[in-house]
Amino acid sequence: MAKQQLEADILVEIQKRCVDKPGALQIARGMSHFGEHALGWMGIGALGALIDRKRRAPWLKVIASAFISHAASVVIKRIVRRKRPHDSRIKIGVATPSKLSFPSSHATSTTAALVSISLLAKSSLPLIGVPAMMLSRMVLGVHYPTDVLAGAALGAVTATSVERLGRGK
Repeated sequence: MAKQQLEADILVEIQKRCVDKPGALQIARGMSHFGEHALGWMGIGALGALIDRKRRAPWLKVIASAFISHAASVVIKRIVRRKRPHDSRIKIGVATPSKLSFPSSHATSTTAALVSISLLAKSSLPLIGVPAMMLSRMVLGVHYPTDVLAGAALGAVTATSVERLGRGK
């Protein structure tokens, strides 16, 4: 229980430093809605595949990475069954579709999509969105730090696996 208390203390500190910043909650909620069920990322992948026909296959990998990673995170949540933060000091800033938190599906699908987009663009710049999504989940009080870290790791592994499989390696 000491680890969970430490993580709750970290969330309280993050919220103290971020929640009252102008626009912080609105931005975090917007990111939450965009990332729900990986739909925003799959939409970007679909739009890219429609518009950028020469690179349709890599855009389809964005969709596959987001979808597969999200599905994997949901399965893992149901196995691990870790409850979302429930410390009375933590303010919950958004509704969630389940009471389970490990790993963060938002961090998982965001990382998977942005790693795929980074590979497609041959630039690390898209990866800046990963810590932003991770932080938003904690600002909203719906995930512990290890939830978002595990989600990001799962997303990165998924995206690199999809990339390798797509190349036949």
